[in-house]
Amino acid sequence: MSQPPILEKQPPTGKEKDETFAKVTAPYEDEKHHEATAHLAATADDIAAAEEKLNEMPLDRCMQVREMHQYDQNFSVDTLDRINELLDNPEVREHPELYQDLIYTMKLEALLVAENSPYAEVRAVVDNWDDVTMPSLTFRVWTIGIIFAGAGAFINQLFSVRMPSVYVTSNVAQLLAWPAGKLLEKTLPSGKLNPGPFNKKEHMLITIMATVAFNTPYTGYIVLTQALPMFFDQAYAKNWGYQILNTLGSNFVGYGLAGLCRRFIVYPSFCVWPSSLTALAINKAFHSDDSTAVPGPFRKMYSWSRMKLFLFAFVSMFIYWWFPGFIFMALGQFNWLSWIDKSNETLNSVSGIYGLGVNPIMTFDFNTLMFNGWTPLVIPFFSVFNQFLGMILFTIMAAAFYWTNTLHTGYLPINTNKVRDNTGKNFNVTRILDDRGIFDYDKYQQYSEAHLSAGSLVSYFWFFAAYTAAISYAILYHRHELAHSFKSFWRSIRRSFRRTKTEAEEEDELKENLAEDIHWRLMKAYREVPEWWYFIILCLALVLGMVGVGVYPTNTTPAVVIYGVIMALIFVVPLGLITAVTGLQVTLNVLAEFIGGAMVPGQALAMNYFKMYGYITTAQALYFSSDLKLAHYTKIAPRHTFIAQVVATLVSTFVCTSLFNFQMSFRDVCTPKAAFHFSCPGEHTFFTAAVFWGTIGPKRLFGNNGNYRYLLIGFPVGLLLPVLTFFAQKKFPRQRWLRQLHPVMITIGGLSGAPYNIGYIWPSVWLTWLSWIYIRKRYLEFWSRYNYVLAAAWSAAIAIAAIVIFFGINIPEVELNWWGNNADADSCDGVCTRLEIPAKGYFGPDPGNFK
Repeated sequence: MSQPPILEKQPPTGKEKDETFAKVTAPYEDEKHHEATAHLAATADDIAAAEEKLNEMPLDRCMQVREMHQYDQNFSVDTLDRINELLDNPEVREHPELYQDLIYTMKLEALLVAENSPYAEVRAVVDNWDDVTMPSLTFRVWTIGIIFAGAGAFINQLFSVRMPSVYVTSNVAQLLAWPAGKLLEKTLPSGKLNPGPFNKKEHMLITIMATVAFNTPYTGYIVLTQALPMFFDQAYAKNWGYQILNTLGSNFVGYGLAGLCRRFIVYPSFCVWPSSLTALAINKAFHSDDSTAVPGPFRKMYSWSRMKLFLFAFVSMFIYWWFPGFIFMALGQFNWLSWIDKSNETLNSVSGIYGLGVNPIMTFDFNTLMFNGWTPLVIPFFSVFNQFLGMILFTIMAAAFYWTNTLHTGYLPINTNKVRDNTGKNFNVTRILDDRGIFDYDKYQQYSEAHLSAGSLVSYFWFFAAYTAAISYAILYHRHELAHSFKSFWRSIRRSFRRTKTEAEEEDELKENLAEDIHWRLMKAYREVPEWWYFIILCLALVLGMVGVGVYPTNTTPAVVIYGVIMALIFVVPLGLITAVTGLQVTLNVLAEFIGGAMVPGQALAMNYFKMYGYITTAQALYFSSDLKLAHYTKIAPRHTFIAQVVATLVSTFVCTSLFNFQMSFRDVCTPKAAFHFSCPGEHTFFTAAVFWGTIGPKRLFGNNGNYRYLLIGFPVGLLLPVLTFFAQKKFPRQRWLRQLHPVMITIGGLSGAPYNIGYIWPSVWLTWLSWIYIRKRYLEFWSRYNYVLAAAWSAAIAIAAIVIFFGINIPEVELNWWGNNADADSCDGVCTRLEIPAKGYFGPDPGNFK
């Protein structure tokens, strides 16, 4: 198939010009070669591999590279500038002999895109080759994967109601899978049960099973708040049939959505999924040992293997984290500015850990930097910096609201995320409910309106902005990729009903192969999972969910399940694209609460079901999609991944559901006097949100007369942000700083406040800059080998240390009382307010006059 021309005016024909272009592909002398390839974001090994196929690459392929990556912040800015120079300068075609360096390096870049990944961070941890004979779904995988899935689900669900809780991450499973796999390799008889050395595909498949199984079901919150007397006290929620139907429904809807959307958010090369690269780094450390010396900082050569660095970094962080985790906990929240004057309200509101956090050194704990669910060193610098910009806006807006006492925020702590009443105390939702748990208007008028802090107001504004920004961003920046994916999706549907391909389909498939990276083409060796498999899972899950809602006395229409899934269908692709590119996820919890509360006003339970099938299924779909990308990178057969994920999810579902009633059997569960500290902090927050959004409802908060109606301006603001950045980038394509702006990441930074603040993200800015900008640009081979291994080792060490401290220190209630663990004991940080409660005992309107 012929390629489209890159310029309207084609290069002169003739023997002389042909020879000139041919000479460009010849290898250079070492010095000239280094100069020509210095602008490429590639290691020497990457370049050497590409040079072997240099003569096979048409120069016009650069046009496709530009089309795919013109607005891609993960793609090298230097490389894109040189591609633009190549394509937009007619002199290159007229006089190619004068631009040999440029032509040579751009053909190399096109080859890197075609024969590897366009991104150095992916090339660092993912192999661009595959051994199709390597086994993956083996007896060892089934044995270890199912045991780990069941054990992890049991621990995470049982201790989910404890304060503090304990959570076993997939990193822990990945670390333990290695010795477990090697043990079975040594002890099982050779043959089908033991097909050779424990390999990277088996290791990753076990990790994928653990990842899906370790996420506890959202129905746990619904069941416990329904059944227990201090909440809604609905006895039927203890029925195991009710519990399993809703858990199966909510868990597998997300899985069905992930499978149907994989052509949009998993297979495209620009869908990097940065947060998944740490798991790949751990895998590579265990299964690919390379100790070749590479140049690095301080003008030294570094020859440590990935495994050696991993072990050293793991042990070092495991030892160190005992200090912020137990011995000297003030290191985790280094509130030193507050300590200067603990009673100074202004100082604490501005610089405090529970205030706005304007503090240049707020933590010495790597775990604190993972506050938002992502790991520094893994997330690209542009993503972190745009969040930082959003957090700056949050800080300015919150300060403005607070010091002008907008909507009575001056009477509340500046950055609390708790709902307060008109006396400044936590809002007691039980005081506005009748005996059936239904909203009582008269009690509400006698008690108080719900009040939000300045930080919460700003967070809600940016939440609303993030949802519309996600949709407009996906349409503007990824419309071509979405169109391509829709064609591929539809072609796959039609192919399911035919045995042979049409000529047009073969031509479309050729274009698809050219548009994607080597990993997509390597996966063509395996049988794909048909779309209808995922569609059947989606339909079955919907039926189970509707039966669970409709058969039992929930006073909720089963249609609420359909409405929730429709919301998930609208957002799963835009949010998936954003997560796949930036490594961060926009959660739908606020929007689901807003729409669910408005759709079924006064019915908290109905709102909870809508929230579960709208928000949670979207989040689960993205988790499943991340695992599908892991399998894609590791070259695991799609059908093996499918069956492993389904089985692990089933194991987790039945294990967790079997624990709901057991958790409720503990003495004084979900009270301050609960045995084993099973005080249910998450369930109490869930119950408050259910009453706040489902009982009081969005109409009273954001309706025509609602106190917070002006926060809805966030919706149009979010819609316009990507429009402004998109056209600004088109107008000024040479402005590098403008190209790095990501409007959705700015909104994520803005919504991350309350209770977090700018102090949490500031250390990640310079740490990520040091890794992604300074070291990566100067020592790419060093960075490629060690960056993700270091991040994986530190996060895994913290997870293991936290578990050890929990079971060895917290459960036996061993305490270490000294100043380093009680530095904030008498501070007014997070407590003091700018204004005192008036003499009448409350602020705002008088009782009986609430809106």
